Amino acid sequence: MLCCSVGCLHSTVKWVLLLCFLTFCIQYWLNKKEHLTNGDEIAVLVRKYAGLKPKVAFEKIATVLRRMYPGHILPDEDMQWIFMNAGGWMGSMCILHASLTEYILFFGTAVETSGHSGRYWANISDTLISGSVRQWREGELEAHVYNTGDTIPHPMGNATAVYFEADTWMVEYGRGFIPSTLTFALADTFFSTTDFVTLFYILRIYAKAMFLEVNASLEDWKEYIKDNL
Repeated sequence: MLCCSVGCLHSTVKWVLLLCFLTFCIQYWLNKKEHLTNGDEIAVLVRKYAGLKPKVAFEKIATVLRRMYPGHILPDEDMQWIFMNAGGWMGSMCILHASLTEYILFFGTAVETSGHSGRYWANISDTLISGSVRQWREGELEAHVYNTGDTIPHPMGNATAVYFEADTWMVEYGRGFIPSTLTFALADTFFSTTDFVTLFYILRIYAKAMFLEVNASLEDWKEYIKDNL
């Protein structure tokens, strides 16, 4: 019996050490790799169109992003507004760019909603096109209020309570280990709404965005090889 307990403990320790090693490797990679953009750059762009009607602003922002990052932004025919339930709130998102380490998406809600922000292995920021958001940070006794043109920070590892007023729309940028954010994004679908059509839409769009990134990487390699032959 004692030998069995020691064996189980030894096996558990090995798995914990392996998980720690993998976590370290992923974080090292995240810190060293070259990224497409950053939160500040996206926020500056979005503020130029803050206050416009959301549909107009989103169209203009998508056009500029395609010009800034050719080959990395989904074409119009692949862009889709998808319901998202997470942490008790309900919103709608439209993915423009997604990879293993970054994403850019439009997000918002036509009705007021509130809940848990999630705790992510990623740094996330939202710049408001319209509406208002109240963010109650962990450990604080007062909420922070953000309005049109403001950028809401959500640092890696933090959790907050969020309240979105009706007709609040924004552009969101995330940088980190993006697959880890899907557990929160999809949990309510599995355990609450059971809306597996929405699950299919989300996974399909993410797959299309990843395929676009693979194509972009291949094109970069072709250019590199061509220039160095």
